[in-house]
Amino acid sequence: MIDDDMAFAGRDKAAVVGIGQTAFSRDSGRSVLSLATEASLKAIADAGLTVDDIDGIVRCEQDTVRPYSLAAALGAKNLAYWADTGPGGVAPCMMMGLAMGAVMTGQAKAVLAFRSLNGRSETRLGGGGQRMEAELVGGFGSYDEFYLPYGLQTAGQTFALMARRHMLEYGTTPEQLGAVAMTCREHAQATPHAMMNGRPMSMDDYLASRMISTPLRLFDYCLESDGACAVVITSAERARDLPKPPVLIRAVAGGAPRDQRPGMMFPVVTREDMTELGGRQAGTELWKRAGVGPGEMDIAQIYDCFTISVILQLEAYGFCAKGEGGPMAASGALKRGGSLPINTGGGHLSEGYVHGMNHIVQAVRQLRGEADMQVEGAELCLCTGGPLPVGSSVVFRKAA
Repeated sequence: MIDDDMAFAGRDKAAVVGIGQTAFSRDSGRSVLSLATEASLKAIADAGLTVDDIDGIVRCEQDTVRPYSLAAALGAKNLAYWADTGPGGVAPCMMMGLAMGAVMTGQAKAVLAFRSLNGRSETRLGGGGQRMEAELVGGFGSYDEFYLPYGLQTAGQTFALMARRHMLEYGTTPEQLGAVAMTCREHAQATPHAMMNGRPMSMDDYLASRMISTPLRLFDYCLESDGACAVVITSAERARDLPKPPVLIRAVAGGAPRDQRPGMMFPVVTREDMTELGGRQAGTELWKRAGVGPGEMDIAQIYDCFTISVILQLEAYGFCAKGEGGPMAASGALKRGGSLPINTGGGHLSEGYVHGMNHIVQAVRQLRGEADMQVEGAELCLCTGGPLPVGSSVVFRKAA
């Protein structure tokens, strides 16, 4: 337990009371608004509420579905609060903070948080270079034009450079990266809705997968998915009267690295240490706000856009020392029965990629005791957001 002079004002004051998701697929054949509506209606019903109870909506700033459009599709007539945050995969954890703040300050009584995308059939997030002609120097906070002409064009290439640096500095091996991929794939085999369910993977399979951007192979990359997830947040007091066991939002925190550079992703290569993440600052603040530390987490849903991102975040959030993330992954600590089971639905590597929102849903399932691969006795869960350009995180707690 971490001692603090003054408890975080928001600690355990808000709760997730409803969750919903669509199927995850390679081609939904539907609009993102249709997907968002389905996930949202499921979350509202799961909470034991009606559409009329929803008076707030928060979203990722990169979602193409606007809050008022979703409200219209749902038939919600009492929308009084809306907001967005980001960027990208950083958003879901920070959405929990927006919702918590709205509920605590009386701006809303029941907030719907969602993420919807056709990430495979339409806008493929792994693509690069398509925005350059529309940007001025430093446009949209991306600074892409300083990197694209020289061949740095995708997220996969960026994380490949980070992985190579980690290998050179700390001796991280392909097999240690493979241990992350295998852990998520193993957990997906116990999760019927996971995209990679029914497709087990061995270390030989991992090592034989084609190289995409050295040293990252095909199975080091997250899935590209169509789908949506949504959750409903209300006050902890109100949550006690609803049908499902509430999952309390213990604390939320974000953080930027001290050597932060402008732009979205590619400028990480100019940091003094490109393997250092804003998750270190986010984690320092998170543990202080939550009054607990990494050693007290029963499970974690760690943003796994690439296998190396898991290793870097294990180090940044204090689960191991710098350079020891690879050995920790290889030790089996991240698997079912290990000291820190991660991504218990299969994660982005094997369940589906809904930009971090499926991790939030999985955390709630675990702490309710409803997960397909249930970790017995789980009471505290860490969720992390996208590791670049800044960090975000939330600790959830099972209500007593």
